Amino acid sequence: MTSFTAPVKVPLHLAIIMDGNSRWAETKGLLRDEGHRTGAKHVRTIAEACADEGVRYLSLFAFSTENWQRPRDEVDFLIQLIGETLDNELHELVKRETKVQFIGERSRFPSRIQKKMWECETETSNYDKLFLTIALNYGGRWDLTNATREIAQAVQQGYLQPDEIDESVIGSYLATRNLPAPDLCIRTGGDRRISNFLLWDFAYTEFYFADCFWPAFTTDELQGALREYAHRQRRFGGRRELNPNPTLVESN
Repeated sequence: MTSFTAPVKVPLHLAIIMDGNSRWAETKGLLRDEGHRTGAKHVRTIAEACADEGVRYLSLFAFSTENWQRPRDEVDFLIQLIGETLDNELHELVKRETKVQFIGERSRFPSRIQKKMWECETETSNYDKLFLTIALNYGGRWDLTNATREIAQAVQQGYLQPDEIDESVIGSYLATRNLPAPDLCIRTGGDRRISNFLLWDFAYTEFYFADCFWPAFTTDELQGALREYAHRQRRFGGRRELNPNPTLVESN
């Protein structure tokens, strides 16, 4: 792994939309499956770099609710790859003291994959060096719809009054309820959209769009994204006075 020195102001929570595996494979004259396999292996490199440089929460968009619409052979391979990756990486996650959680609707996955998710979460539940969230069969609309349904049930059963519903209540029913809002989201692959990822949570997230495909997203590119983030002023809808000393970077 290439080491680097990140800027002083590192995002507490970094989200990544890992896009471009298939297109990367095309540029290399490889099969699509090889692109996905290379992309899966690349997760460790970037996750370790993030942890080493102070990122505490890392959320990865690995498989969306819309990905089921891909060709059946590709979906079958992706499910197989998810299982293989969980088997191969569990030891390293434990070694790196990384706590893992999965968000998304699990019931559509085969029982063996659901079991691997549970085992991975259980084996890493006591660690806290890095909080790694992997979104599988996840969509922001699914998350909001599911939260709305549960809130409606709570009201119907008398546990919650309609006038008690505010942003904090809604947030407490989301799959991301135990996470701080992402400070920065990186998307690889050249597209400029969020593709139904963390719709509620991205309200004031900063974005960095990388033209390179995910398997080619290097630690140098990560450093560039973190450096750019460090120099952004986050006003959250308010107004902030100009820094009288522009050589000083404002901290979170």
